[in-house]
Amino acid sequence: MKTVEFNSGESMNNTAQIEMISLEDLVPRGHNYRKFDELFNFKQINYRLRKLEKSIGCTGYGIERLFKCLLYQFMEDLSDRQLEEALISNNICKWFCGFSLAEKTPDYSLFSHVRQRIGTDKLSRLFEIMRDQLKKQGYMSEVFTFVDSSHLISKANLWSERDKAIKAKYDKLNNEILPRVAKDKQAKIGCKGKNKFWYGFKKHVSVDMQSGMINKVAVTPANVTDAKALKHICPNQGAIYGDKGYCTAPARNTALIKGVHLAAIKTNNMKTKNKDLDRWHTKLRAPYEHVFSKQNKRVRYKGIAKNQFSEFMNAICFNLKKLIAIPPPANQAT
Repeated sequence: MKTVEFNSGESMNNTAQIEMISLEDLVPRGHNYRKFDELFNFKQINYRLRKLEKSIGCTGYGIERLFKCLLYQFMEDLSDRQLEEALISNNICKWFCGFSLAEKTPDYSLFSHVRQRIGTDKLSRLFEIMRDQLKKQGYMSEVFTFVDSSHLISKANLWSERDKAIKAKYDKLNNEILPRVAKDKQAKIGCKGKNKFWYGFKKHVSVDMQSGMINKVAVTPANVTDAKALKHICPNQGAIYGDKGYCTAPARNTALIKGVHLAAIKTNNMKTKNKDLDRWHTKLRAPYEHVFSKQNKRVRYKGIAKNQFSEFMNAICFNLKKLIAIPPPANQAT
């Protein structure tokens, strides 16, 4: 901090002070957002992002800073308007996103434009780059992988869709009729067990059991089974541990094609069920259930593509948070 004193000319007692404060000094040395920058190299990400610079527009802010704005948004679960306010009033947000104290920050309307321009396909590549970097550093190995799914709720009820279905004289409101009356044409009714139903999508995730970081993530309509969706998140090597949803033929076929060992818990009516082995598999899987425990299950967007974008961002944020919570691998330790 630099302090400059000046005399007003009226009295020596009226001496005022001007404090010149750097934003760098306002961010604590041990803050998590400092650790993100210290532990993860964003250079490869920035190189890819610069190719999108011209198509994004508002290039005065720079695509790297705008992408970090999105990272902060998903890290803190903020709306676009809340993100705009954070960039104005939150020093940590300013510092992480690369803005100075007095610099003008983006309007909330720009963020949806940036998400649209980056798109799900390009973001999937960025996620792969970040994942591969963690693999090279020894944080992920894909020797043992945990797979599971979680529901994503598109809306709380279907009363308006039901009324439209009645008006159109449909006998039922099911996954065949829903696209004709629903605002989100890709959302479906999903079921877990016999009594748990929801309307929306399903998130499928594979987690590296060495570090607990997310290796792959995919979003499907809610009525797609775990076994059929395994092809989207199946690793390329090692063993995968899943619950009873992965013991059917589609999952076994995917594992065979990928050349991995499928260690799924079997249903009680299967002749090859081994209760002791399944109990051991359950204990192995238990520590990784937390991946879904604290995540918001209500979606903000319509359609698979936008929600896939959202889950890629959530996975990136999850991995960054995990990165600062686990010890470095043996080859990185000092």
